[in-house]
Amino acid sequence: MPTQHSVCALDCPDCCSLLLEFDPATQRASKLRGNPDHPVTQGFLCAKVAKYLDRSYHPDRLLHPLRRTGPKGSGQFQRVSWGEAIAETAEKLLAVRDQFGPEAILPYSYAGTMGLIQGSGMDRRFFHALGASRLDRTICSSAGTVGMTEATGDRFAPAPEDFIHAKLIIAWGANILGTNVHLWPFIVEARRNGARFYVIDPRKDRTGKLADRHYAIHPGSDTALALALMHVLIAENLVDHDYISRQTLGYDDLVRKTAEWTPQRAAALTGISAEDIVQLAREYGTIQPAVIRVNYGVQRSERGAMAVRAIGLLPALTGAWKHQGGGVQLSTSNAFRFNLAALERPDLAPPGRLVNMSLLGQALTELDHPPVKAMVVYNSNPAAIAPDQTAVRQGLAREDLFTVVLEQFQNDTADFADIVLPVTTFLEHSDLYRAYGHYYVQLARPAMPAPGECLPNTEIFRRLAAKMGLDHPALRDSDDALIRAALDSSHPHMQGITLERLEREHSIRLNLPDPFPPYAEGPFGTPSGKCEFHAETLDYTPPVESRLGDAELRAKYPLELLSAKNPDSMNSTFGNRSAVDAQTALVTLHTVDAKARGIFSGDTVTLFNDRGALEATAMVNEDIAPGVINVPAVRWPKLSPGGTALNVLTSQRLTDKGGGPALYSCLVQIKKSTPLPAVD
Repeated sequence: MPTQHSVCALDCPDCCSLLLEFDPATQRASKLRGNPDHPVTQGFLCAKVAKYLDRSYHPDRLLHPLRRTGPKGSGQFQRVSWGEAIAETAEKLLAVRDQFGPEAILPYSYAGTMGLIQGSGMDRRFFHALGASRLDRTICSSAGTVGMTEATGDRFAPAPEDFIHAKLIIAWGANILGTNVHLWPFIVEARRNGARFYVIDPRKDRTGKLADRHYAIHPGSDTALALALMHVLIAENLVDHDYISRQTLGYDDLVRKTAEWTPQRAAALTGISAEDIVQLAREYGTIQPAVIRVNYGVQRSERGAMAVRAIGLLPALTGAWKHQGGGVQLSTSNAFRFNLAALERPDLAPPGRLVNMSLLGQALTELDHPPVKAMVVYNSNPAAIAPDQTAVRQGLAREDLFTVVLEQFQNDTADFADIVLPVTTFLEHSDLYRAYGHYYVQLARPAMPAPGECLPNTEIFRRLAAKMGLDHPALRDSDDALIRAALDSSHPHMQGITLERLEREHSIRLNLPDPFPPYAEGPFGTPSGKCEFHAETLDYTPPVESRLGDAELRAKYPLELLSAKNPDSMNSTFGNRSAVDAQTALVTLHTVDAKARGIFSGDTVTLFNDRGALEATAMVNEDIAPGVINVPAVRWPKLSPGGTALNVLTSQRLTDKGGGPALYSCLVQIKKSTPLPAVD
């Protein structure tokens, strides 16, 4: 077979263009590599995707439909045919609909694939036609999306290629080497040209260790730092008055508001000295182009939306948006104006009940009128990734809950299923891709045959619709018809991007100017077309679960838990790898905190709070701020000796806006312990 093109579907801003090579003797895929012709991928891959063929050919891959034979959670199944699996699923879903109403059926999915067709195509049409509850997909980015929308309106951002022009680059809560590695070469080139590179993060990760300066901020205090930077910029007249007068609204109110946010006040909240805050503000106000790469870790705090909004306002004060390579980048995804209404067809049913996926534990154990009686899980592993794991697993264990799981491996959620359906990987089906770290639309065709009886998500939902008698023509559309529907957009960014052209070129840049300084001359995507400061709503109080939050909680649980992404895996996707399991079994704590508890590297420790307990192996160093600990996300709970993972500790408390989970606002205690007994 000749070299095949594909696209990485994992939840990463880089959305890499891939080349798949085959062994001529066996015709098996032998090597996966980055496409050297793609302007962002540039011929290399991260370590986890470079080894993706191990996943495709793994002996534990699910290859056939399964029916549960043992207790829920036991992972005991028997093989059945596709006909039996589809028939039983259809029968049970129809029974739930007829007895409790269609809203008793809950879809649960997220970014197990970032492809539009397998991630939000036929599945959305199926559940809309069925009248099922609608899922509010908040688990990752909703708070940041609200915050940046309030700051800029349409959330455009500098392209990664333009970072080479920056003279000051600030990675704010962004482990670029671990979660956005294809931005790094552009930063390296900028530094060769004299740029300074700073990192703001409670941890000194691989990115922080390579920075010119690292600021160890307290978790969840980012708004306070941003407001103090504004204070210094305004007080020392380091703002761009011309840009402010032409492109912003509410500056005078902002001057009055930020007058109270002195560096000294922010220092007490953030842990960064007043002197360092002043110095950072002076550099940010005098060096152009200046760009901030803010990542989604910032918005996983109880005050996350406000934090992203405050950071997103900074470039408007200094006029950084005027310069190529200046501004702030959270996500580029909103520039992709696919016709999502034509793809997802929400018109097939009136709007139904909306269920927040971050409150899954509550939905499965408390929701009524109607209760959730059936759940279809795909592109997600809620038994591992959803907050308040105890409540989630309690709900999944309900015998009156019919659960169908579409999966590639027998993870924790699949163990709780009544029916498990084997699905293809991104190398084995067609899909259409946008990115949230660059501006290229990409198409992927099956690059290798699917093993066993694995099917794409789209085909599974087509078969279910047919068996259930849902006969709308939209439920019979092919994958190509879905792709054409998504591309049928009148937006200027999408003009001329067709399926035929993507077949030839594989990757096409959106119709954007080159260079693309998004708001150099406006307009912003706000009602006024200007950056609206709305200073009267800018404020900060520490999260309830933080070192400066609820005093009673802090007395019991004095450590702030972070669950940063594990650089060598992707959420729970590679949790079956032994190396990943070992990495996500670690807890990093500062030397001071370890000494106070008699803990040394390699010790077995227990993390606990009122919600649960977790066993981990201690790693003691000074790469993390005192009072903060980190457990990489996300271990498969069933591989842990106690059968729990880090989300047994996180709460169902939501962010200030967007309904996201406040995963990084979590207080715990830690102690040296005797290992927990193994789970059978």
